[in-house]
Amino acid sequence: MKPMGVLTLAILLCPTTLFGQQRITIRAGTLLDGKGGIARNTTLVIEGSQIVRIDPAIQTVTYDLSRLTVMPGWIDTHTHLVSHFNRENGRAQAGANETPQQAMLYAAENAYETLMAGFTTVQSPGRPIDKDLRDWIATGPLPGPRILTSLGSIQSGSPGEIRAAVRKYVADGADVIKIFATKSIREGGGQTLSDEQVQAACGEAKALGKRAIVHAQGPEGAKAAVLAGCTSIEHGYRLTDEVLDLMAQRSTFYDPHFGLLLHNYLENKARYLGIGNFDEAGFDYMEKGIPIGIETFRRALAKKVKIVFGTDAGAGAHGRNYEEFIYRVRDGGQPPMEAIIAATSRAAESLNMQDQIGSLAPGMQADIVATDGNPLDDIATVRRVVFVMRGGKVFKNLAK
Repeated sequence: MKPMGVLTLAILLCPTTLFGQQRITIRAGTLLDGKGGIARNTTLVIEGSQIVRIDPAIQTVTYDLSRLTVMPGWIDTHTHLVSHFNRENGRAQAGANETPQQAMLYAAENAYETLMAGFTTVQSPGRPIDKDLRDWIATGPLPGPRILTSLGSIQSGSPGEIRAAVRKYVADGADVIKIFATKSIREGGGQTLSDEQVQAACGEAKALGKRAIVHAQGPEGAKAAVLAGCTSIEHGYRLTDEVLDLMAQRSTFYDPHFGLLLHNYLENKARYLGIGNFDEAGFDYMEKGIPIGIETFRRALAKKVKIVFGTDAGAGAHGRNYEEFIYRVRDGGQPPMEAIIAATSRAAESLNMQDQIGSLAPGMQADIVATDGNPLDDIATVRRVVFVMRGGKVFKNLAK
């Protein structure tokens, strides 16, 4: 018999494996594909880390999620895994005796909590420690979401110095470039980088094949970033109609954080107060920023800006990232399906990973979550994640 015939016979005789890869089947009662499509009573077939088939006729399954709502693993496009409350006094900063090893343990804990909450991919535009966490999760048994990181941020420097800094971040392994074009909301959000500086940062990132995400509270910094061809605007509580229209025209992504971020700070005020710009004036700015952010979000929805799902989660918010869904639907008026799309296929597009994650289809990574209840009927069911798979591996299964 010819070699190809032997291979074909082996596949026919062993339908549950392919080249040593175990076949997993998942029966979904309701399937949201991440792009707005809905299917009922169908089965996902997974081999290795990928979905290879979706077939309602397959009834013999590995995991019966027929009473649940199944969808792509959620994507948080802006979180800070290293941020934590320390064990010495519960404050939102490193303890006086905290070691680098302990800092990594805090980050690993946050990554695990985030994965258990249903987020299989996150972008952490943070610190060098993210790199090792990213790599250990990607290549070893450490449980956590797929991580993309900036390793740091661009906040100052001449255009030449900024270009050099971008090159250094890329050489060190950054997935994305983070740029601060304005002050924090706690300081009023005024522009801090000139248009020329923003152009240097985003231009160099683009030349090196990297995306650039821009912290921009006010319209001035955001407009400079959009005109410079940056990938996304982060925060943007006070964006004008002019800037939103420009973002819609140029397909600039918008990553607003008016919900979980600000409420988490206010709920944990005692644990943040007195640290850096977390003073009384800063908390006043944040409290006043909530309705401003909601109003801007509603205008962005109306203008069809490409809104993605980020939380800017810090200490106190890890593992509760899904609360952002509720704020967006309840307070921002976003339709539940649009909120799901923002956290799946559109978020993947903003990461330039739309051919790998963010939707359920043959050839995509098997990143799958299931909720007890349908978030299209009640968005609060996002709090009831009972199944989590990343890359074909099950990390959580409470579906009994």
